[in-house]
Amino acid sequence: MDETHASAPAGDVVGDLVRKARAAQVQFGPSDQARVDEAVRAVAWSLYQEDHARQLAELAVADTLLGNVPDKIIKKRRKTFGTLRDLLGVKSVGVIEEDRALGIVKYAKPLGVVAALTPSTNPGATPVNKAMMAIKGRNAIIIAPSPLGYRTTALAVRWMREALVQIGLPADIVQILPPPVTKDLTQALMAAVELVVVTGSQDNVRRAYSSGTPAIGVGAGNVPVIIDETADLDAAAGKIAASKTFDNSTSCSSENAVVIVASVYEQAIEALKRAGAWLCAASDKEAIERTLWVNGKLNRDLIAQDASILAKAFGLPAEAEKARFLLIEETGIGKNHPLSGEKLSLVLTVYRAKDFADAKHLVRRILEHQGRGHSCGIHTTNMDRARELAADLKVVRVLVNFAHTFGNGGGFDSGLNFTLSMGCGSWQKNSISENLNYKHFLNITHLVTPITENKPAEEDLFGPHWQRYGR
Repeated sequence: MDETHASAPAGDVVGDLVRKARAAQVQFGPSDQARVDEAVRAVAWSLYQEDHARQLAELAVADTLLGNVPDKIIKKRRKTFGTLRDLLGVKSVGVIEEDRALGIVKYAKPLGVVAALTPSTNPGATPVNKAMMAIKGRNAIIIAPSPLGYRTTALAVRWMREALVQIGLPADIVQILPPPVTKDLTQALMAAVELVVVTGSQDNVRRAYSSGTPAIGVGAGNVPVIIDETADLDAAAGKIAASKTFDNSTSCSSENAVVIVASVYEQAIEALKRAGAWLCAASDKEAIERTLWVNGKLNRDLIAQDASILAKAFGLPAEAEKARFLLIEETGIGKNHPLSGEKLSLVLTVYRAKDFADAKHLVRRILEHQGRGHSCGIHTTNMDRARELAADLKVVRVLVNFAHTFGNGGGFDSGLNFTLSMGCGSWQKNSISENLNYKHFLNITHLVTPITENKPAEEDLFGPHWQRYGR
């Protein structure tokens, strides 16, 4: 931001951006489906190309000190590729659905200008992911990035803008708030647009909901997964290890607790060790809690760090520094037991359950403490148990035999759409109970024509009541 911008009122800065966005959106809005998909594909390619993904990953790790470069490259390319697959397979222009029996035809229309708040954990992938969805709906988008990841997001935005210009569209379809990104600037942006989409801190989610603009926020994760006595233990351990260690556990979908049925507890622990885990001694627990949390908050210097760094910080044996991730056994749940919450680190809390019923009870308690609405998982060959979890627990997603991080936000072997923003329903005061997708970036016009009258008799509707209680 130049000196003029730095000293200008937030409303003036945002007003200029929004005017540019509206002008760009008016120009883009009449595009047909082929042109829209061309724009989505161009924006996706601006991140997917390997040299760009690598540069953004390196910059993100250098600036935020979160995660690791190889996994961030994979995440950027995988999420972008999967989202592009999802978006190119659906209609978002003109007639998108027709129900002749009901006489209803649905027409998709743009929202206008979208504000997207993005986190430091994914400063490259999340802005592009949201931009792809917004553009699919023929909207313009303005990114409000985490200050920590600003340089990464700014570079991603620059490449998206260049990609749009290359295909003959206005660059201002995608913009970014100028630095420094302040709460006042972000608040002014949220008040000036048609939709706010927030991925990041719960403080940002709450402020978005109070902005006066329709908002889609996401909830905190704290994923518990069950290993029951029917599971393939090595397969389960391998999936948990792959998911937990990916990008050093920056994902909200990363496992935070594993609840193991007692009859296979020792065998499952051994399987996790074979997958690269180090089981901490009970005597290490106090040092882990004291070091990983400072004044009740996660230690910024330890989250999303390599396991070797954690092992040294916790004072674990030298052998632990070779582990992929750390296990620590726990029995308590709640605010006095921080290991029962989200850790954003390569620390996985382990609970022993008497049986499946007890495991379900523990998962429910963990989610009630933190992460309600988000998701949980189970490794089992008994689908009745998975269905029971889905029927009984207050979560949007129950994953069965998955590496949770790779299935929860969409996967090539998962029917969930690719996204980096997962709604948690009213359980976390979210407005959506599904993965964020292109439909959330559309207005829908319903064309309604007459159909054959569908008016039942009074007896059809009130008959059961009359028979039981009288008229």
